[in-house]
Amino acid sequence: MRTAGTPRIRLMTILILTAGILAGSSALAADPVKVLMKTSMGDIRLELYPDQAPVTVQNFVEYASGGFYDGTIFHRVISHFMIQGGGFTPDMQKKPTREPITNEANNGLSNRRGTIAMARLPQPTSATAQFFINVQNNMNLDYKDDQNPGYAVFGRVTDGLDVVDDIRFVATTRVGQFSDVPAEPVIIQEIRVVDE
Repeated sequence: MRTAGTPRIRLMTILILTAGILAGSSALAADPVKVLMKTSMGDIRLELYPDQAPVTVQNFVEYASGGFYDGTIFHRVISHFMIQGGGFTPDMQKKPTREPITNEANNGLSNRRGTIAMARLPQPTSATAQFFINVQNNMNLDYKDDQNPGYAVFGRVTDGLDVVDDIRFVATTRVGQFSDVPAEPVIIQEIRVVDE
């Protein structure tokens, strides 16, 4: 026998179950990955967001864990834009990389001051190992649509933004075909995943 209260009870049950599932899924959300970047100008601590950029975070962590970044440099420094590194040795030799990854720029994260994003060529899915840290808000680099695919933010600086600012204001020069190269190399000594 069907009563007048049955649809309402069913609706309430569905809402309660849905709320429980949503609460449970947020509880299962991956914690940010903590990273320590040691540079010749000081330490930079980062947190990376695997929930929003899973492929990009995994790629970065694999390069870092394998020691790829050790001894590379910040090779492109533009004081009103960003500092870019992770692909060249101090003598401006490009390091060989793995295959490019997908562009995860459409993930809700914005290229704001202090965020870290993947550098790439004009082709949207050309990012490999190089990254940049935004030294100012660069929302023009955010995903807009398929014609303006943006640059994938995958984390942010949690400590050491003063070091980032010190790097952004170093004197730069031209080296061969490369402009905006620090006159004195800024070395990325190592990048490691840490517990805190």
